[in-house]
Amino acid sequence: MNAASKLARRMWHQLEPIHAVLYFSPQASDAARALGYDVKSRWPSYFAYRTAPLGPVGARLATAAYYSFSPATVAEHVPAAWEVASPEQVLRTRMEAVDLTYRHLLGDQVAGPDVAEAAELARRAAQSVTVGGRTFAAANLDQPWPDEPHLVLWQAATVLREHRGDGHLAALAAAGLDPCEALVSFAAIGAAPVANFAGRGWSEREWAEAADRLASRGLVDAAGQATERGRELRDRVERMTDDLAAEPWRLLGEERAGRLAQLAAPFLGAVFETGLLPMTSTLGIATVKVPD
Repeated sequence: MNAASKLARRMWHQLEPIHAVLYFSPQASDAARALGYDVKSRWPSYFAYRTAPLGPVGARLATAAYYSFSPATVAEHVPAAWEVASPEQVLRTRMEAVDLTYRHLLGDQVAGPDVAEAAELARRAAQSVTVGGRTFAAANLDQPWPDEPHLVLWQAATVLREHRGDGHLAALAAAGLDPCEALVSFAAIGAAPVANFAGRGWSEREWAEAADRLASRGLVDAAGQATERGRELRDRVERMTDDLAAEPWRLLGEERAGRLAQLAAPFLGAVFETGLLPMTSTLGIATVKVPD
């Protein structure tokens, strides 16, 4: 793995939680409820908040963009989300929710000079990405930049994580892993317990059939655990994901990326201290180790 790809992985660890807190914070849940979304589970607001930059899309386009969610689960929430509120309303509320969340987490620190410097570095990285084949990254990069630095930091982190995520989906497709197989193979390497993937909406039958397909290719064993070939394939996926995510970090450079990580550390620490994020994420941040 080259230096830029390693840097891309390190910065993903730094910025992903700063973005993802939106989907778990009480402030974001309250804001979604005020719009009219059912917040008994996090999925109605998740699909509204994350899909809104794409506009009033239908189920097929949303399914394509999300990839690893079952089509039935996506169709349950999209386009129904736009019957509750328009994408424009959701985007305004999303930014208000981020503002409330960050102010709750950091108090007066959100207005400090370190935040302004972090925001400028993150925006520089985000604006340097190319968006060919990057649906979510492009849609978020099309959004107007907010004025407040802490919101600029969140939006930049969002563009960068979606840029990485879009590349990850390309890597999965290149590896010949269909949407359900992508999750089964990930669970098979111990990235997260199978139960943690239930929110993606695949039925037990669909999961079992995907496991059978992987087993027929020698990628998982009879117990559903990854074989050596299966682990090698997932390693290749992660390497390609890092390589495809490297562009903005190559341009920003090691020194400025390190400075961004240092400046963003209070945000990262505040997010972790809340305990809002799941201990075992289906992203596999704490699990996936790609060898040098």
